[in-house]
Amino acid sequence: MHVFLKDILPAAQSNINTRFIILDKARSSSLHVTSVKSCIALAADETASVHIHLWGDECDASEAGDIVKLTNGIFSYVRNSGLLLRAGKRGKMEKVGEFTVAFVETPNVCEIQWNPDPEYPKRYIKNSVVSVYSRIFPPLP
Repeated sequence: MHVFLKDILPAAQSNINTRFIILDKARSSSLHVTSVKSCIALAADETASVHIHLWGDECDASEAGDIVKLTNGIFSYVRNSGLLLRAGKRGKMEKVGEFTVAFVETPNVCEIQWNPDPEYPKRYIKNSVVSVYSRIFPPLP
């Protein structure tokens, strides 16, 4: 089932199936421990935007304007980076087109403060918006 970005929630499960366009990509860096290249990208669909964590070949294979289908993705906290949508170990990102999808840049779901749901502690609920825009990829003046 396809999920809109505005509806994704932080979780430790790999079950997000969605589609988005990559709007911008930060410079790649290598992790000292593993020497694996990683980078963060800004992606969006018609409902919201999100930060995407790309690993290894995903960094080189993805460019601004690419439309990507994510299968079994995960939206979770990554140390020193905050909340990120990523493929994870069991997920898969696949380019399915270019430049032909409507999108919005706000809200950015990574810029929302999430709190555990008092009734279901393994679920999270939206608490407040830190910034409607991406602080990693600020809007152009």
